Amino acid sequence: MIKCIAIDDEPFALEVIRVHSEKVPFLQLDATFRNAIQALDYLQKNQIDLIFLDIQMPDINGMNFLQSLTTKPMVIFTTAYSDYAVESYNFNAVDYLLKPIEFSRFLTAVNKTHELFNLKNKTLSEQTAQSTEKQDFVFIKSGSIQHKIGIADILFLQSEGNYVNFHLHNNKKILARMTIPEALALLPAQDFIRVHKSYIVAFQHIEWVDRHQLKIGQHLIPISKTYSEDLMKKAL
Repeated sequence: MIKCIAIDDEPFALEVIRVHSEKVPFLQLDATFRNAIQALDYLQKNQIDLIFLDIQMPDINGMNFLQSLTTKPMVIFTTAYSDYAVESYNFNAVDYLLKPIEFSRFLTAVNKTHELFNLKNKTLSEQTAQSTEKQDFVFIKSGSIQHKIGIADILFLQSEGNYVNFHLHNNKKILARMTIPEALALLPAQDFIRVHKSYIVAFQHIEWVDRHQLKIGQHLIPISKTYSEDLMKKAL
């Protein structure tokens, strides 16, 4: 459902949009406004997908109104004048409706909006799915070799000068030329945490934590004051 409002200083124009909207199953006209300032207050408190926006209004030009919005919904301009048609597309308007607005033309405009709305939601869903997809492995370059390392196999990382040592299960180690911040950026943030200027640990492999150190396997790893608060927050 596309949530929309209409802004126009003419009552008849608002009534036309209301009647047309009631015929379209995917439109939900939540409010109509003759005063653009009242509409601005409404937009600051409510999430809206589409605005039917008159261009020539007493208090403010519709295009100037749109420019004033921090978050810009989709917009369909409505006006009795054709002079603004080209300029309206500079505002990424979905469409431009000339009054009096016939239903067939109204339907064409909102169908375009519906396509954009669905495309946007599909893109957001795909991005969310990608961002929540679990990272199972990472490639680490050591010398001329790219090692594929399972995320679950990494116990902790230790800085050694210009290198970082990846400590893995079964006492394996891989030495890579990089900094601790560069190494941390390669790893899923939800699974690893920096506990010292020289150490990053895999949260799932921590056996116990006290004020100054933690234990992973046979290793006691120092915790610096700089990072202890973040660690304790994650541990709680």
